[in-house]
Amino acid sequence: MVPVHGHIKRVTILGVGLSPSSMEHAVARIDDWIARREQTYVCLAAVHSIMACRRDPSLRRIFNASGLTTPDGMPLVWLTRLMSHQRVERVYGPDLMLAVCAHGIDRGYRHLFYGGEPSVPEELAKRLLARFDGLQVAGTVAPPFGEPSEAERLSLNERINDSNATIVWAGLGTGRQEMWMARNRAGLKAPVLISVGAAFDFLSGRKPQAPVWIQHSGLEWLFRLATEPRRLWPRYREYPLFLVLLAGQLLGLTQPTAEEQTKSRR
Repeated sequence: MVPVHGHIKRVTILGVGLSPSSMEHAVARIDDWIARREQTYVCLAAVHSIMACRRDPSLRRIFNASGLTTPDGMPLVWLTRLMSHQRVERVYGPDLMLAVCAHGIDRGYRHLFYGGEPSVPEELAKRLLARFDGLQVAGTVAPPFGEPSEAERLSLNERINDSNATIVWAGLGTGRQEMWMARNRAGLKAPVLISVGAAFDFLSGRKPQAPVWIQHSGLEWLFRLATEPRRLWPRYREYPLFLVLLAGQLLGLTQPTAEEQTKSRR
């Protein structure tokens, strides 16, 4: 396990501070937070996350206040390397979940899976238990569709706390899962909350996962668009705009505002 050295200066892409991390470093940071019972949350950012943050400043602040906001897409890995961080790696949601599950067996981590449609978190837990001998599952929660009432929210938090979970994995989709973590962080006892988006669907077998070579090529978005065109087209049609805005940043044609400068250098 790599050592953890204090705070890491982030790389700002369109106002979102990315942690120039690797899978090994991310697991080490999570391990350190758990050991010290430090409460925080982890965001995984892809291009569509950056664009969502551009539309919603409150979401951008959530990403920038995380313990880590890692690049969950090869385009962001390449950009971070371009900005003088050659050792950065993709921290892909499904791979992070598998790595942390394996790492935490001997350490007694208790995992709770929060998100997905009915039966998805249960199937996810079932498959992970079959894959990792000794894995501890604290519970599974498929939250109600739509925004829960305040009473429902508090009841769900109590259920999570009663499970004595060490890590809560949130799979609610980009935006919603990060807002859920930020809103509920203070009311949950688990040291670490991690948003992993489609990892619930991929690792439960509900949706197909792109072959590894496609994941590494930067074309995973195209694979996903081909499998879910109607749902994902609104997300990926913003990619040309991302390139235009990025060019403006790299050429110095746009300047980040004071709010966009990452204040939490974790």
